[in-house]
Amino acid sequence: MKTVSKKIILLGNVSVGKSSLIRQFVFQKFSETYLTTVGVQINKKNVVVADTDISMIIWDIAGEITQDRVQPSYYIGAHAIIYVVDVTRPTTFSRIKNDLELLKKQLPNAVVKVIGNKIDLSSIESAMEVCANHSVKLDFFTSAKHGTNVDTMFDELAVDLIKERNIFQF
Repeated sequence: MKTVSKKIILLGNVSVGKSSLIRQFVFQKFSETYLTTVGVQINKKNVVVADTDISMIIWDIAGEITQDRVQPSYYIGAHAIIYVVDVTRPTTFSRIKNDLELLKKQLPNAVVKVIGNKIDLSSIESAMEVCANHSVKLDFFTSAKHGTNVDTMFDELAVDLIKERNIFQF
């Protein structure tokens, strides 16, 4: 079995649930206590895809209203981007197109997933309506609180990293 290491960065607005998604994926835990990420926090989890052991180095980057405010050095070496929005807060969708264009310039070969988190606080229909109003297609609806689609999203990302699929198709 071969082993590879892949850097994944989670980006998005403040309090969309980036840290909670990581905590749910890496530790299978959720906390109601909100602690804002300062700078970056790094976690690791291994995922096996076919004959490859993928060491996912997951960077939880502090939320920003716009991604051009993120420290450019945080992007260096990233293989994938998980861009998270909060389906209960339409304002978190407002810069998505501009942010993804910026990220495409910074990381043209990165695999990207756009995630609508906090689906436990909304109906799928309501979340889909918000997406339609902002002309945004989400790859997954997740709930960090309940674990809904969290492992599935990261597992699909791992497969895409090996196959180099879904590179900036938004």
